[in-house]
Amino acid sequence: MPKHSSMPLQDLPCLSLQGSMLSQSSKRINKRKSRGSLLSEGLDIECTPTELIQQWSPRHKHQRLLSKGKENDDGNQFVLARRSRRKKEATSCISWDHLPDELLLRILFYIPLQDLLKMSTVCQRWHRLAFDESLWHSVDLEGLTHAGPALQQVLKTGIRMLRCPRSFVEELHFTGSSPLQMVLMDLSSSIIPTSSLESIIGHCSLLECLSLEGLQLSDNIISSVAKNPNLLQLNLSGCSGFSADALTDMLQSCSSMEQLNISWCDFDNNHVKSVVNNVSSSVTDLNLSGYRESLMLDDVKVLVTRCPHIQSLDLSDSTLLMADSFPVLKQLKHLLHLSLSRCYHIHLAALTDLGKTFPMLSLLDVFGIVNGSHLSSLKKEMPRVSINSRPFSSIARPTPATRLIGYFMWNRKCRLRFKL
Repeated sequence: MPKHSSMPLQDLPCLSLQGSMLSQSSKRINKRKSRGSLLSEGLDIECTPTELIQQWSPRHKHQRLLSKGKENDDGNQFVLARRSRRKKEATSCISWDHLPDELLLRILFYIPLQDLLKMSTVCQRWHRLAFDESLWHSVDLEGLTHAGPALQQVLKTGIRMLRCPRSFVEELHFTGSSPLQMVLMDLSSSIIPTSSLESIIGHCSLLECLSLEGLQLSDNIISSVAKNPNLLQLNLSGCSGFSADALTDMLQSCSSMEQLNISWCDFDNNHVKSVVNNVSSSVTDLNLSGYRESLMLDDVKVLVTRCPHIQSLDLSDSTLLMADSFPVLKQLKHLLHLSLSRCYHIHLAALTDLGKTFPMLSLLDVFGIVNGSHLSSLKKEMPRVSINSRPFSSIARPTPATRLIGYFMWNRKCRLRFKL
């Protein structure tokens, strides 16, 4: 037995050597390297205590013992070791449930309509977010059949722009107590019951652009339209079912009207006189075509006097108009576009002077009056005027035929679009 076997543990020479080495090495090198060198030095000494080795050895990963009665064949307990890397990955993940509503709404803003409806069925929170007012600012339901339930739901979302032309809407009664926030609405050429249309228009008071082209209307609908004092563009082309008195009240109430398309309606002489006597004096684009023997020269005189700022005027298919209407129309100093198609009593010779009569004229439509070689001669007489370049009127129409067809109305895009 060596002499120092009975010496106290702290007096062993190996420990004093370790202490001096530790103090010297800590001054020269970093902590990690000192631990490694100290361990290697200590292991070479026979009397190195176990506590010292444990102190300067790398820390072992903590192990969790599962003592739930599960044992292996040797009777030892199972040991479950968790890798720190996986634990770090798990803690760095962010759950959808932890995202704020503002961020989720920003994500849902880019989701198509059909997918947004599917997401609304996931849970109550997603249902609430999927029908948030900010996502349903503008909707396109063009060509949708059995659109009643969809339209009923859309109207509850605070929608501002609704494009629903050429759709089939069954019975629908909008019973909301608060008024609709609708600003732009296009229901052109749709099949919709008059009662359903009354319930929708009756809740609108903020409309600026409205198209009901080709629909069966009523005096109640026209009276509801009159409650939109900010109405700027109105398209009632091809409509029927309302009286001249209701039309008068509506035109007087909508005094800010700039574009009015009221062509080819089921009108008599009283309707036509109601238009020319009550249309807003601020109107710049007016389509009053299709009234054959109901529109006379006296009506044109009243119209020109009342609306001196007209830039685009369509009087096509007014068969009673003749060349004596040109001196009257000459009062329109800002006239840029004139349509006289199928006004058969206007002679070709009278048209050649239009370039001088209207110095600012740039577009002239005379379909049915001038054809073939006569058209070529007229174009030579008026080289700066584009003749017969627009067969369809674009006045107050949400998507004019002369422009690219898409989910736009009045040059504004609908975000949510139903795709057939």
